[in-house]
Amino acid sequence: MKTHTFRSKPELIAILVIAFFCFMAANCRMDASAKAAEVKSNTSSDDKTEGDKSATSAPVKMPDVDGIKVADPKTILGRPEVPILCYHQIRDWKPTDSKTAQAYIVPPASFAEQMKMLADSGYHTILPDQLYAYLNEGTPLPSKPVMLTFDDTDLDQYTVAKPIMDKYDFKGVFFVMTVSIGRPRYMTKEQIKDLSDKGHTIASHTWDHHNVKKYQGNDWATQIEKPTKQLEAITGKPVKYFAYPFGLWNPQAIPELKKRGMIAAFQLYAPRDEKDPLFTIRRIIVPAMKPAALYKSMRQGFGYY
Repeated sequence: MKTHTFRSKPELIAILVIAFFCFMAANCRMDASAKAAEVKSNTSSDDKTEGDKSATSAPVKMPDVDGIKVADPKTILGRPEVPILCYHQIRDWKPTDSKTAQAYIVPPASFAEQMKMLADSGYHTILPDQLYAYLNEGTPLPSKPVMLTFDDTDLDQYTVAKPIMDKYDFKGVFFVMTVSIGRPRYMTKEQIKDLSDKGHTIASHTWDHHNVKKYQGNDWATQIEKPTKQLEAITGKPVKYFAYPFGLWNPQAIPELKKRGMIAAFQLYAPRDEKDPLFTIRRIIVPAMKPAALYKSMRQGFGYY
């Protein structure tokens, strides 16, 4: 079975169309005063320099999510949304890459620029346990929080993205598609374990990236239960978070995920579910965009400042 080719073309196109309008809406809403504020924010003397890692390197104690009581949906939906960025491949484009494929590929130089912008602008990376505690109990987050997430287990996330993130002591969430582990161009068990040991979060992205909306019968065991056990065996830690392939979900999937130990799940651009917002947390796919455009999209697309 081939890996990394599970996305059907119609689903890819649909996602890209939604993403395009999300970014366009964000760009159109920015008025002159907001632009001025953005320039001021980016050029403020209080912003971090590349060499100043003090704001990102301070150790943060992870909350004990086992003792947290889930808040009512209204409370969760009432809290400002934290920017959550979704990356896939971090490599240079090839002549054979289609326009659709390029939307999921961020060249290393572009990724480095984006990470530098986040650090220079004073952003602090957070992990799912921190987000979970914030959404349920209002536990304070670092100033200007952002979550970096990576889908599909691509090797370049470990060999290229991680070293760049290390410069700023940034941590990320790696949603692993277990069918790909150890295959060419994908991470090995040892690399996944190293990410976990270094403070990153390892989470589930199914066995082979099949659309959750089409699951029936034994699919839940194949796509959720077995991958969860495999990742827990690799890392020695519980796997509690899940990302929907293609960002697609339905209400029927949520109780199935809960029964299998998940406490939150991440989608892409759709509105959050009013009954289970913890299982429809929003992310945005980040293409090879300029840092200023990413900054603007984060500020306009999410409510947390």
